[in-house]
Amino acid sequence: MLFQRTSRINLMNQEVRTRFAPSPTGYMHVGGVRTALFAWLLAQKHGGKFMLRIEDTDQARMVEGSMAHIIESLDWLGLNWDEGPILQSERVAQGLYKDWAQKLIDMGRAYADPYTAEQVQAFREEAQSQKRPFLYRNHRPESPAAWDGTTPLRFLSDPKSYEAKDLVMGQFTTSAEVIDDFILIKSDGYPTYNFAHIVDDLDMDISHVIRGQEFLASLPNYLNLHEALDAMPPIFVTVPHIMGPTGAKKLSKRDGAKDLLEYKREGYLPEAMVNFLATLGWNDGTEQEIFSIPELIEKFDLGRIQKGGARFDEQRLLWINGTYIRSLDTDTVYQDAHGFWPQSAQDYPEDYKREVITLVQERLKYFAELPELTNFFFEDLPVDPELISSHKQLKKLNTQELKTLLQAARDKLASITFEHDALQNALNQLLEETNQKPAVLFSLIRIAITQSPASPGLAETLAVLGQEVSLKRLDTQLANF
Repeated sequence: MLFQRTSRINLMNQEVRTRFAPSPTGYMHVGGVRTALFAWLLAQKHGGKFMLRIEDTDQARMVEGSMAHIIESLDWLGLNWDEGPILQSERVAQGLYKDWAQKLIDMGRAYADPYTAEQVQAFREEAQSQKRPFLYRNHRPESPAAWDGTTPLRFLSDPKSYEAKDLVMGQFTTSAEVIDDFILIKSDGYPTYNFAHIVDDLDMDISHVIRGQEFLASLPNYLNLHEALDAMPPIFVTVPHIMGPTGAKKLSKRDGAKDLLEYKREGYLPEAMVNFLATLGWNDGTEQEIFSIPELIEKFDLGRIQKGGARFDEQRLLWINGTYIRSLDTDTVYQDAHGFWPQSAQDYPEDYKREVITLVQERLKYFAELPELTNFFFEDLPVDPELISSHKQLKKLNTQELKTLLQAARDKLASITFEHDALQNALNQLLEETNQKPAVLFSLIRIAITQSPASPGLAETLAVLGQEVSLKRLDTQLANF
């Protein structure tokens, strides 16, 4: 086993091996997935290995279905792993962590914790009353009993200062005062995160540990344990927090942080999500914002990860996703739109829906908005007087003026063939005949036939709807003045 290695290794000469190690305690969110993405990109760039490890040792906090959610999230984004999923609970059953713990016991660097939770709490309250930090090592038992697994096993720390380097945060120094005797294995037989992740990273030859800033405070303890095991620490890569929309605090559910798979259900493209996540706190030093995945792999550089927090801007995600949708051919967009059409589109032929997709593709930002953008192509919507009364230009006209304009349009459209060029010519002629601006005349016709505040080009929309439907809707609007 790896813990038998006695010499420190030079990780700079080692194969790049990264890991994503989530706990199955809830849904995946953008912060966790971005960490996975950075680890995956690094491994891909250097021809290394990317591992998926499920850290399921905190049995009380596990949420049913979380592991399946993690796997589906990574699958959706295309973050394929080379090894895994590796479950810590299975490694517990194999005795891996107890083997490493026994090594520390044999070295005199671990001991049985004799205190109850109530006693430890009393020590903590005493320190608080004296306005000093609580350190468990100040209460080490003089002659602890042999550890039999019924009590927690604690690391016997060797407090000292460290100088270390993080590839993002740079050089840093830690003090001896922050190092303490932390629990290695709990009384239920499961290892703590602080112990298990170090054992796993060593056992799996992980070269780079990419994780969030919340772990920085524990780094001195990790360094102390690595030293006790005579093991070279991995290369540390600390990524900044993802901040809320204002940039003032860390992103939370209150700020709109949501289940990653919600974006899948809303019809975001996985390539767009990868692009968005990769550029949250990283850039290639240029103004480029749209990257293909091969480009991201080629350009990814840990040195370009920023130290400050990255602001979560969902409008930017919408823009990126819309840019990707517009870049696709119509057949691909039609395929991706499957399952997002309004219910009223169910009985319409495929060719008709392809025409509709062609018209709305330029306006489509994500596929879940397809019903809102297209429902008037498939059903006659009720007349909404508010669309005219709230229109900046149309609200200036009285009812008779509106009726006269719409009747003129109806007469013109009834006299032509419903082909795009003929429609466009007829609409231009109407502008001259009525002496109106497009913002008035075209808006009135569009509202009458779509009952929507926005639509694709008017001539294109009329051509797809056809003459019979278009005239019927104009008649309905005229009857409601």
